[in-house]
This record gives sequence, C-alpha cells and structure tokens, in this order.
Amino acid sequence: MNRLKIAAFFALITFAWSCGGTDTATNTNKNANHANTNGKADASRETITIAERPQKIKDQMAERGQQEEASPVLAIAEPKANSTVNSSTVKVKLNLSGDLKGYEPHKDPQTGMGNHIHVILDNQPYEAYYNLDQEFELRNVADGEHTIRVFPSRPWHESYKNEGAFQMVKFTVKDGGGDASKPTTTGSGNTMANANAASPSEGKAMQPSTAGAVDASKPLLTYSRPKGEYKGADADAIMLDFWLANAKLTGDGGEYRVRYSIDGGEPKFIDKWAPIWLSGWQAGTHSIKLELVDKSGNVVDNGGYNSTTREITITK
Repeated sequence: MNRLKIAAFFALITFAWSCGGTDTATNTNKNANHANTNGKADASRETITIAERPQKIKDQMAERGQQEEASPVLAIAEPKANSTVNSSTVKVKLNLSGDLKGYEPHKDPQTGMGNHIHVILDNQPYEAYYNLDQEFELRNVADGEHTIRVFPSRPWHESYKNEGAFQMVKFTVKDGGGDASKPTTTGSGNTMANANAASPSEGKAMQPSTAGAVDASKPLLTYSRPKGEYKGADADAIMLDFWLANAKLTGDGGEYRVRYSIDGGEPKFIDKWAPIWLSGWQAGTHSIKLELVDKSGNVVDNGGYNSTTREITITK
C-alpha cells in the first residue's frame, strides 16, 4: 500500500514538472518572438564576419580611373579656428586643393551619388556636402564650444586618407540665441544634432552637441561609417570606415588599435588603417561601437571622441 502511494506521488511530481517545462518553453518562445518584432536584431543568432569589398564597388573604382589615386587637400576657411560666432547660424566654407586627378565633389542627379565631403559637428553623424560652390550652413547651433571635422569621400562614402585631407577647427557660439528644444540642422533642413528626439537616419536619440575637451593635436578617431539605413543587396556587405589623426595602428608601424563591437558582442580589432566590409547582418537595428585603444587595451582619452557608438537599420 505504501509502495502504491509513493508511486502515485512520484507520478504526480513528474506530471507537474512536465507541465511546468512546457509552460517555460512556451514563454521562452513568446519572448523570442517579441525580441524579433521590437526592431532589434537577435545578436545571438547572427554571425558577422569580414567580407571582400563588393564587386559593384570594385567596378566603380575601375570606372573612376585616376581619381582613386587622388590626394585631395581641404582647408576650412569658415569658421576660423578659435573664433567666436555671435549667431546660432554658422557658415561652413571649405577650400579644396591638392593632386585631384579629376576628383570633384558633385551629386549625380540620376543616381543621387557622387564625390562629397563629410562634415561633422562635434561628435555627431556626418552630413554629406556635395557642392562646394553652394553655401553650407549649420543652423540653430547651441551656445558653447564646438568642433567641425571634414574629410573628402568617394561616392560610396569611403574616405580619402592622404595627408591634408582631414581638417578640424574649434569655434565658440556666444549669445547666438539658439533654441535648445529644436535640432541643429543644415540650411537644407537635414538634422546635424538633436538631443530631444530620435534621429530617423541614425535609429537613436542624438546626444547634446558640444565639443568636449577634445585636442586636435592628440590621437583622434573619427567615426564615419556605417550610417543610416541599408536595404536589400546594400546590406549584404557593409563598410566600416573611420579617419585616424595623430596615431598609427600596429599594422602600420604604430602602437594603437581600433576596437569595434557589434550589438555589444565580442570586441574585435583593426590593425591597419583601411576600411573593412562586414557581412552576416540580420534585419533590424544594430549598434556599432568604435574605439581607439592603446597597447594595453585602454581607450585613448580625447574629449570622449575616441569611443563612439552609432545605430544602423537593416531592411531585407
């Protein structure tokens, strides 16, 4: 009789455990489904690896001829270094020189692509500047110290990395009358900085735009790509590119490394200053963290600019 009771007891325990296990699995599946529909890619299910430069980019390079060997040099005529601007509207004027070999910023009206200059306010995402003969303005710039960084780019946003291509100036806006509740924009209305709303082009809220304690003479990493939204075949292999000033990477005979991580995953390193292409992306939003580190793996401090995180969106 006791044996029957014991057997019944264990049978009841086994039944309850199996029911509980089924419920747990169901909840896990529900949570997984929710994670896949809230816009974030499931990082645990993707493997992002370095890929070859896409063939269509190789074809564009071949069609451009000598432009690939150009050494464009930029100078920032306005705002002047260490100047004070008594307006929330700041004019940006650039001069282009150097061994251009046909390189000229322009936008093809049919493709919407072309050579251009990346213009960065503080440590915000860049804005592409296609026609240096047309005025480029920053509007509603907040009072305080700011930086502008510029460098020339190819149609697919790969930067030129020759000496003189990169320029940076600090300036101060004083009594400009800017409205902190509204974004900083270009003259054409594109958002350059916005601390109060999500940026559709970046997939995240921008931080307040200030210069910080950045020093142009110290090692400086400038995040360039990836940026914005990638659709269809453009998401098969995505370029990671940056500008590096006052520092050499270990593979180029220096002592620094560039560390990157995707969606908070395992950090990886770039040891030669050149773009890399990454494939294996899932649909959804992704975060990319890019940092300049020393030989001990510590982020090189320079006003907070040497550690930058961006978000992009993949649509397939």
